[in-house]
Amino acid sequence: MTYAYDERLDGPLADHDKSVIVRDLHALLPDLQLLHAKEDLRPFECDGLSAYRITPMLVALPATIDEVQTLLKYANAHGVPVVARGAGTGLSGGALPLEKGILLVMSRFNRILDIDAQACTARVQPGVRNLAISQAAAPHGLYYAPDPSSQIACSIGGNVAENAGGVHCLKYGLTVHNILRVEVVTIDGERLTLGSEALDAPGFDLLALITGSEGMLGVVVEVTVKLLTKPQSAKVLLASFDDIENAGDAVAQIIAAGVIPGGLEMMDNLAIRAAEDFIHAGYPVDAQALLLCEVDGAESDVDEDCARVDALLRTAGATEIRLAANEAERQRFWAGRKNAFPAVGRISPDYYCMDGTIPRRELSRVLRGIADLSVQYGLRVANVFHAGDGNMHPLILFDANAPGEMDRAEAIGARILELCVEVGGSITGEHGVGREKINQMCAQFNSDELTFFHAVKAAFDPSGLLNPGKNVPTLHRCAEFGAMHVHHGALPHPELERF
Repeated sequence: MTYAYDERLDGPLADHDKSVIVRDLHALLPDLQLLHAKEDLRPFECDGLSAYRITPMLVALPATIDEVQTLLKYANAHGVPVVARGAGTGLSGGALPLEKGILLVMSRFNRILDIDAQACTARVQPGVRNLAISQAAAPHGLYYAPDPSSQIACSIGGNVAENAGGVHCLKYGLTVHNILRVEVVTIDGERLTLGSEALDAPGFDLLALITGSEGMLGVVVEVTVKLLTKPQSAKVLLASFDDIENAGDAVAQIIAAGVIPGGLEMMDNLAIRAAEDFIHAGYPVDAQALLLCEVDGAESDVDEDCARVDALLRTAGATEIRLAANEAERQRFWAGRKNAFPAVGRISPDYYCMDGTIPRRELSRVLRGIADLSVQYGLRVANVFHAGDGNMHPLILFDANAPGEMDRAEAIGARILELCVEVGGSITGEHGVGREKINQMCAQFNSDELTFFHAVKAAFDPSGLLNPGKNVPTLHRCAEFGAMHVHHGALPHPELERF
């Protein structure tokens, strides 16, 4: 069904009158599901970064692209901000709603539209779960490579918004490397197709631009992903170390030797113990660090690479090396790593998950820095890494009910991100910037670069209505950076004052 837009509804609303917006949207879109009662809005007040909570003015759950187009056109005409949300598993406050804005929840867009086994592609709606794509492709001997730890729940639209990765992104790339085409709706209701099912598309590479843009440029309504053939063989080596810096050095040696593992993950002792207690993966709980190295491909190549990796690990100081005996043990090894976040949640009232990326050569230095910061701020830190590509996830343990602990957790998190920048890295690898890291964007980029980012934003969204106050700070904010602090989600955003 196509809904006709009524131009008589154009014009600014006084202070975003909620009752008027609800009335107008019901008139425009009689089939649109709208939530506006306070008790119905509570489940949407945060994403996976639950430290920050804001109750949205109202929640819209469209089921068709026409509904999305009409709603965005209405919002644009009346100056009402819109935040798009997928499964709500994000970890940077990117889907945090606005008190005077519409939260556009895309969870009803949950259909796999087509799987082309010959072309090795799948065309899906944005609310389809990451893992569901691989499950649907499995009968054809195919799968979708990016596998975030939240893949059982996270949606492909959210993966595009954050450019998500996962434990196998070292060899197979991030979301941007595994999608061919995306359809988006802009704030003025225009439907754009970015990319192509061909190997390349003419014009500027806007597909790469929209990937990782965190819902600031448009709302994703359809995605075409690449599918890969399942490897003939996959084997995992688990290596224990009595020194975490030796484990970090081993990572660099494996990559320098020309071996590109399917996955190369690292955990420190605190994360090892938590995961083993939760999953019983067979991890060595006395080890100071462990590495999981998966090699996949043709059987003969896998056997040869496993032997090379084994030798490199021993040279680097591994105290024990185990090759998964069968597929069941391989899955257990990975289950421990993929459940590290919830496992840590069992040993602390709260934890703050960071996401930074560093050059592999700096891994040992950054680990020492995190250990020093842990002592300085009096908070434990469990380290979990996509070690092969330098993407680190320190988990800062704290108790939000203990006076001052949340402030200290935020402070140490900021220092860890700034340390990443100091060594030549980035403040994010796959979780995005969102609301959480907006101060550290000022450490990552200079004023000319930020001005350019704002110009790109303005080209797509001149009024700044899509996910405002996220990702890219104003120059005014950066001028104050250093004197500003994040306190319980109450962030000073001059660019949000009109909302």
